[in-house]
Amino acid sequence: MDEVYKLQADVLKTLSNPRRLEIIHLLAEGPREVSRLAAEMGISQPNVSQHLALMRSAGVVEAERDGREVRYRLSDPEIICACETMRGVLVRRLARISVAAARTPGDLVAERTAVAASGSTGPTTQAN
Repeated sequence: MDEVYKLQADVLKTLSNPRRLEIIHLLAEGPREVSRLAAEMGISQPNVSQHLALMRSAGVVEAERDGREVRYRLSDPEIICACETMRGVLVRRLARISVAAARTPGDLVAERTAVAASGSTGPTTQAN
């Protein structure tokens, strides 16, 4: 197996936590200290530190000492691009699901009637 797949799986495991994704989005705006992240997220500093330690070991964030404070930043700005791409996929998926869920039984009957009349085997409309 390609070693890059293993590394990718490790990073994706690290990112599979909503709080860590929130940290990534905050760090995409610029470097932050643990105390500032904790305040912005409304969680304790030790909790933020634990998340950052995992993210640091996976190579997602880097730490830089500034006097007594440690400032964290994304190790690569493209990380947020990957997260935003997946978020876009999910938003589009949810939109398709909500459109499908909003269809009434009458809509389904009308669709089946139109399909039967056209001789087609598939639905007449396609959700984006």
